[in-house]
Amino acid sequence: MKPKAIFNWSSGKDSAFALYKTLKENRFEVDFLLTSINKEYQRISMHGVHVSLLEKQAASIGIPLIKMELPKEPSMQEYREIMSKTMAEIQSQGITHSIFGDIFLEDLRTYREEQLKSISMEAVFPLWKQNTSDLIREFLDLGFKTIVTCVNETYLDKSFAGRIIDADFIADLPENVDPCGENGEFHTFTFDGPVFKNPVLFDIGETVKKTHTKPKSDPDDRNEDYVFWFCDLISK
Repeated sequence: MKPKAIFNWSSGKDSAFALYKTLKENRFEVDFLLTSINKEYQRISMHGVHVSLLEKQAASIGIPLIKMELPKEPSMQEYREIMSKTMAEIQSQGITHSIFGDIFLEDLRTYREEQLKSISMEAVFPLWKQNTSDLIREFLDLGFKTIVTCVNETYLDKSFAGRIIDADFIADLPENVDPCGENGEFHTFTFDGPVFKNPVLFDIGETVKKTHTKPKSDPDDRNEDYVFWFCDLISK
């Protein structure tokens, strides 16, 4: 009998590719997709995608979806309490593994592994340490289609938001930007490919600017903001 697993689904390309590899390897029984949602706006954290499109993704994939709703700006304690309750419910169904699409962020992997180990669960990383240039080419060669929903202005300008990732997009990326956006340079919504029974349809809406104040590590630090451009996708 295969171990039962939950898949941490962001709606983007790394999640889609990691799920594809997981299903192809057939080592786990993937019982649920788990996605964090901003409760106030009903959108996926950081990706900015509305829950209606997330639900269409899950329906097309054919795996039940668990939505973990978080406050607009949860404290670490609130986050831990909500996560603990969610994971307890997941564990009660015999799930022992949690699968992620992370590629090379060591501190993030360590955090996930330590949190899961504390509740006797194991983390799995199907894309770990693979070359991101090779990954994005393989992703596209397999027929996946994905659109950029959010860009960090520190790395990319507004014009990259709302673009479909293809060879031209990759060629246009500055040298300091990872081709998979693994450092948070951009986030995506995957709407077609081998894990979907049918494409997820949407219209492209407006692109909006949002800022978040950086936490000050020193009282003398200058106030600076994180600036993001979000391209809204409208479910059809």
